Amino acid sequence: MDAEIVQTRLDDEQVLLAVEVFHMLADPTRVRLLWALLDRELPVNVLAAQVGKPAASVSQHLAKLRLARLVRTRRVRTSVYYRIENEHIAQLVTDAVHNAEHAASDSPAHHLSPAALRRLPVGELHQERDAR
Repeated sequence: MDAEIVQTRLDDEQVLLAVEVFHMLADPTRVRLLWALLDRELPVNVLAAQVGKPAASVSQHLAKLRLARLVRTRRVRTSVYYRIENEHIAQLVTDAVHNAEHAASDSPAHHLSPAALRRLPVGELHQERDAR
């Protein structure tokens, strides 16, 4: 066994919170919404158009994602803008989508060319939030 690997036991609360995250990601519309928000923030009507769902339905999904702390909001007058809560959620969604590409193809799209690779702009994510 590698001496550098340290195994820690997760406490029950951590496990339950992780399960809640996966539960929230178990819906195609929510995955599409989070994918649309990876590198930007958008209002409900734009998100609804991008995922092809009615704004009322998208609002309900976003409310659940917000309660689960997967997205956060910013209000500008009468508009509410949504964005990914943190870089861990963005990375989780990116990894899930890329893993699905591996399961579905011998040549996943994110491996075909540098232009096809969707990179997570973690530094930009932090800078953008700090500027707000």
